[in-house]
Amino acid sequence: MTPSETGRPGPARAGRVRFATFNVLHGRTLVDGSPVSVRAADGPAGPLARAVASLDADVVALQEVDRLQERSGGVDQAFAAATGAGAPHWRYASAFHGMARPGGGWVPEPSEPGLRVYGPREAEAGDGAPSHGVALLSRLPVLHWRARRLAPAPVPMPLRTPGRRGLTVSRDQPRAALAAVLEGSRGPFTVVALHLSFVPGWNIRQLLAVRSWTADLPGPRVLLGDFNLPGALPRTVLGPAWPSGGGSRPGGGHPGRSGVGAPRGWRDLARTPTYPAHRPLVQLDHVLATGIDPGAVTGAHTPSTQVSDHRPLVVDLLL
Repeated sequence: MTPSETGRPGPARAGRVRFATFNVLHGRTLVDGSPVSVRAADGPAGPLARAVASLDADVVALQEVDRLQERSGGVDQAFAAATGAGAPHWRYASAFHGMARPGGGWVPEPSEPGLRVYGPREAEAGDGAPSHGVALLSRLPVLHWRARRLAPAPVPMPLRTPGRRGLTVSRDQPRAALAAVLEGSRGPFTVVALHLSFVPGWNIRQLLAVRSWTADLPGPRVLLGDFNLPGALPRTVLGPAWPSGGGSRPGGGHPGRSGVGAPRGWRDLARTPTYPAHRPLVQLDHVLATGIDPGAVTGAHTPSTQVSDHRPLVVDLLL
């Protein structure tokens, strides 16, 4: 961490942590079904920064984030979003480096690795090749960062693409997962930002890989992201919560953290549609956790914002 990464007091200090996951569509919106840049007097980063700030979340996972892309005004979007959210602890993980073509597709940058992690120091430098990936922003201090690249599916798949009629055969892209161990008011816990493949079966394989990859990190563990998996399927894949044997933790314990006799496995923290943004019909964006008691969730909502074809999913949690 850099010296500038100092936390600020917030609701998390009282035991409540607000989590949010948001596929930001590289800061764009849809007009008549086609992605367009959002113009603002304060520059191309303004709408995205305001949208993320409006969530007032302590921990934010972002997907489809651009860094230095021409289509998004050459902005370091993770830095802009972190500034808007008041989240000094942040990292951006590139799923791949390359320039987005105006009509679709990518021009890869062969000189850059497939995965690189950027933070405040790189934002100050403002250089590097254009890239695309995920970001994790936190108002709470971060004890440890970890990143992983997820390989694309080997086969293309027909998809509905914003701005195009019918189905378009699309090749999958590399994906990234970004994990952080945070220092909460009652001890450390782990959060993971991820964006999974749109190819059925392959995204399940990626989700199981992320579960194994983070198994050694301290719990509770919270997964946030666009899973490209509907409804209860992610929880089913990870293993739903079930009561363990034994009595309660001696002396009680905090209501957000599982003790002896508390549920094990993974729990949906919110079940509500998030896509498409103008009229949500299906839930593709999820917040799942293990080591969390059933009564820990104190609220959840999917607010409308100026950007993206997804609604953000916001969950308040006693932790």
